[in-house]
Amino acid sequence: MIDFFVSLLLLASGVLTLTAALGLVRLPDYFLRMHAPSLSYTLGSWAVTLASIVHFSTHDGTLSLPVWLVIIVLSITAPVTTVLLARAALFRGRLGGEALPPPLEREAPADGIDGVDGAKASPPTA
Repeated sequence: MIDFFVSLLLLASGVLTLTAALGLVRLPDYFLRMHAPSLSYTLGSWAVTLASIVHFSTHDGTLSLPVWLVIIVLSITAPVTTVLLARAALFRGRLGGEALPPPLEREAPADGIDGVDGAKASPPTA
């Protein structure tokens, strides 16, 4: 029964990987193509990690937690990498003159005082 559950988790991971591949092929925009694999990769990694924990914990008779280190590192690095790739693509697109959303600019408050330290707000630069 445990092997069946582990097999289902591994199959779910494979389906998520297939979904990521289809997203890369079918979605029209770079940002959309980047979004689908990022989500599927994270969910697939969690499925494989859970399958590994269940498998090794039941066969060894002890709780196997070193696998958690792998998923913690993957869960931190995958979203950070996705954000950095998106920011690099936006930067290159803006330099290339593409019609992309403008960067967020910080506007000075109406009273001219910025933050809690009471310093004067500097005007936004272009």
